Amino acid sequence: MSRKDAHAFAASLAATLMVSIVVFQAGDGTYGAVPADEIDGDEVVIVSEYDPFQIMAR
Repeated sequence: MSRKDAHAFAASLAATLMVSIVVFQAGDGTYGAVPADEIDGDEVVIVSEYDPFQIMAR
C-alpha cells in the first residue's frame, strides 16, 4: 500500500483496536501497518507508531 494509505489505516486500526500500530517500510519499498507486538524487525524500517491513547488525548 502507499505510505499515505498505511498511515490512514494505522490511525484507524489504533483507534478501533486500542493497541499500538506500527507503520513500516518493507525491503521491497512497500508500506504496511501491523500491531506493534507483531513486528519482528526482519528487513523492515519502522516509519512511525500510532498509540491509541495519545490519539484519543488530542
